Amino acid sequence: MSYPYQIKSLSEYQEAYKRSVQQPENFWADIANNFYWRRRWDKVLEWNFKEPKIEWFKGAKLNITENCLDRHLETLGNRPAIIWEPNDPEEYHRIITYKDLHLKVCQFANVLKNNGVKKGDRVCIYMGMIPELAISVLACARIGAIHSVIFGGFSAQSIADRLQDARAEYVITCDGAYRGQKDIPLKSVIDDALIACPFVKRVIVSTRTRTAVSMIKGRDVWWEDEIKKIETLGMKDCPAEEMDAEDPLFILYTSGSTGKPKGVVHTCGGYMVYTNYSFVNVFQYQPGDIHFCTADIGWITGHSYIVYGPLSAGATTLLFEGVPTWPDAGRFWQIVDKYSVNILYTAPTAIRSLMGFGLGPLQGKSLSSLKVLGTVGEPINEEAWHWYDEQVGKKKSPIVDTWWQTETGGILISNLAGVTPAKPAHATLPLPGVQPVLVDENGKEIEGNNVSGNLCIKFPWPGILRTTYGDHERCRTNYFATYENMYFTGDGALRDEDGNYRITGRVDDVLNVSGHRIGTAEVENAINMHAGVVESAVVGYPHDIKGQGIYAYVVYTGSHGGDEELARRDITATVSRIIGPIAKPDKIQFVTGLPKTRSGKIMRRILRKVAENELENLGDTSTLLDPSVVDEIKKGKL
Repeated sequence: MSYPYQIKSLSEYQEAYKRSVQQPENFWADIANNFYWRRRWDKVLEWNFKEPKIEWFKGAKLNITENCLDRHLETLGNRPAIIWEPNDPEEYHRIITYKDLHLKVCQFANVLKNNGVKKGDRVCIYMGMIPELAISVLACARIGAIHSVIFGGFSAQSIADRLQDARAEYVITCDGAYRGQKDIPLKSVIDDALIACPFVKRVIVSTRTRTAVSMIKGRDVWWEDEIKKIETLGMKDCPAEEMDAEDPLFILYTSGSTGKPKGVVHTCGGYMVYTNYSFVNVFQYQPGDIHFCTADIGWITGHSYIVYGPLSAGATTLLFEGVPTWPDAGRFWQIVDKYSVNILYTAPTAIRSLMGFGLGPLQGKSLSSLKVLGTVGEPINEEAWHWYDEQVGKKKSPIVDTWWQTETGGILISNLAGVTPAKPAHATLPLPGVQPVLVDENGKEIEGNNVSGNLCIKFPWPGILRTTYGDHERCRTNYFATYENMYFTGDGALRDEDGNYRITGRVDDVLNVSGHRIGTAEVENAINMHAGVVESAVVGYPHDIKGQGIYAYVVYTGSHGGDEELARRDITATVSRIIGPIAKPDKIQFVTGLPKTRSGKIMRRILRKVAENELENLGDTSTLLDPSVVDEIKKGKL
């Protein structure tokens, strides 16, 4: 498969960027012409950021799975689409060709239809990193059902919140999942979640760990039994449902600055074009390359750069069930050598964690197949960037430092591997079609270079979110109301003398922990549900491995006979139960009160500075209701 829109040189990038800004509709129409459409668009783009209303390829009809599967069958049918590496390196891996994947997706799409799933229905997917997860996602897209994948580390309460918000009547899960040394009881977590979701009609359960599970008659069915029914009926094919370019493809829940998670909605046409375009250009993908993205499909990175981006480009994508440090810290490097991986895309958290094991795990690993390295999820620090470059890439593999979000659908700012210049710890330049601006607090654009400000985008790209599910006003206020006629990213950034962007982190009440966004309000709500907690405030602080850690200040009246450590463990367990282990506070400081203004607003700025150890630079505290609280907090800092 060739990619006529792949940029090959810096001058081609400059030319493409210029055209994408001056003639955006012609630019994107030319790229979209490389896909299979059942019906072409009437209009490339109609938009305003006020409502917001954004429509790409208006009037076009397609099915994304025909672009990910059917159109490759003739030329790439026997090429591996998915390579699956299991958690246990002793277990046999699986290689699924495009022909196999097409058959499996059609089979499972028929299973969904057989179980009553129709176009527009929401299907929640809560699975481990097995091929059946990718098959489920594609089968939903095949029949026009809207998938909502929930990361396998979320708690029953978090799942119930998402199921209720989406009114998802169908669930796909596994008996359990393997992750390093852990066995995760997925089906039993789903059972707990469904106590609060009586509207769920069907749960389809795939066998992975052979854990004993409860199967409720009339609601729960086994994946394998349902496939057998389809085979008995001789239903091999499943014609793809015709979708409008603006029909929803999936909902993906992300933490907000309020406690309630928000369902980001991406649509079929624009998302497909943008994930493919960004995949092919950022990673400089060449036919036959093995692409290994280490993310979980439960996050947007897995949606865009394990499933839809690579498969729509006819690529081979590697799916890994385990963790980078099990059975030892050489696991990534062993996988790279085992499959001759060409592109490795991982998170700075993983890189920093692996750095901590020294060079021993790299001994005896060739890594000579690597051509491109990538990072995603949070800004990478310079030390980790250089280690990755020298020890993993042997200074021969360009590093793409990609900046983007759940809401953007695909990478917005990044160097293109080996084509545009890299700069350590800088995302560098925007992709064609992306128009970033820095603004001050009042929304005034900050011109020129060597400046910093709040990062906004002033023109839509095809992968931009369209709404938040069931609550369009929340989409407007969160992303489009802060600054007029701009999408506000919630991130701050610097622009250097060459126009390169460096992301400096969140400027709102959202933490970025190991590349996962967690709302402070969501964590506070969970802490406050503990019986002994009066109130709490949560802030981020610099963490050597995770990038940002969670620091909680807690007003506590519980007993435990003065055993603070036990009280901390109780609070941590409460957060794990309500949100999931990913949101556990790293530090819990017990305080008698929180610094508040006379109107009752908690001054998180002060708490953040204490957590960051900037004890001499707290600013004016005289306007607080009780300034003495600050001295007590400083003394008790952990």
